[in-house]
Amino acid sequence: MRIRVGSSIGPMTKQREVLTIPDLTGQRVLVTGASDGIGLGIAARFAAAGAEVVMPVRNRGKGDHAVDRIRRDVPGARLQIEDLDLSSLASVAALAERLSADGTPIDVLVGNAGLMNPPERGVTRDGFEVQFGTNHLGHFALVNRVLPLLRAAQGRVVMQTSVAARRASMQWDDLQFAERYHGMRAYSQSKLACALFGFELARRSRANGWGITSAVSHPGVAPTALLAARPEVGRARDTPEVRVIRWLSARGLLVGTVETAGHSALLAATAADMDGGFTGPTGLAGVGGPAGRQELWAPMRSVADAERLWAVSEGLTAVS
Repeated sequence: MRIRVGSSIGPMTKQREVLTIPDLTGQRVLVTGASDGIGLGIAARFAAAGAEVVMPVRNRGKGDHAVDRIRRDVPGARLQIEDLDLSSLASVAALAERLSADGTPIDVLVGNAGLMNPPERGVTRDGFEVQFGTNHLGHFALVNRVLPLLRAAQGRVVMQTSVAARRASMQWDDLQFAERYHGMRAYSQSKLACALFGFELARRSRANGWGITSAVSHPGVAPTALLAARPEVGRARDTPEVRVIRWLSARGLLVGTVETAGHSALLAATAADMDGGFTGPTGLAGVGGPAGRQELWAPMRSVADAERLWAVSEGLTAVS
């Protein structure tokens, strides 16, 4: 991997934690969900470190706005917008084909995009429960389709999970929540799946000599758009939870900011000896504070679940 070691965590203040990442000049980084929120902050930090940043987005207008925001702060930033709808396996395949045709190795892939807790059960274009299909299956298909580009760079994959996965479980008898939908449980399962996939990818790379490393991160809690008004998923107004989170974040209390919530993924992407590692905020209950290495939560430790999920995901996506 061409990343130079040098990540460190600086001192914490009431409002802000400082994260230093190494120079990434000459590297190519792909960040899903980079059109706003945590993903936008992650992309901006990679660009400021000299990386070429590929930003696959569902909404091209939001993507163009994100590029403008980054370039205001990072003149000359090397950014590439691509179209991607993670809820469509055809869209995932099309992006992978374009990247493969270009042939440029991928040094870092951060699977950050996500959908959280729609009030009614929805399905992807391929018929999967929308959170499981978008948050996990879309990323599973993308990473496996661009695996040759990651191998060419001896690159690193970072999958974003969530504090919601701490007590989650895989509902093997109803993965799609078709029998009895519960939005938060479906979200928690989807983010546990992201973690299990990331750890299983690390194990398979070591076993098969793929030469890539894989880590998992979680952002803690921050005032992102995940719980905000999202008419496209049936949520007409902000949830009470996101209003509380905004209030706490603005006062530097307990939770993080949109900027600091990206630090765990940046640390996972650039620190040495991170293969199979897990990062997250180190403050109270893991919802805020400086990013650091974490012990795996109990649901993430099941190798049997990870292996089973991989096999099921191959079957559902037809990507192996």
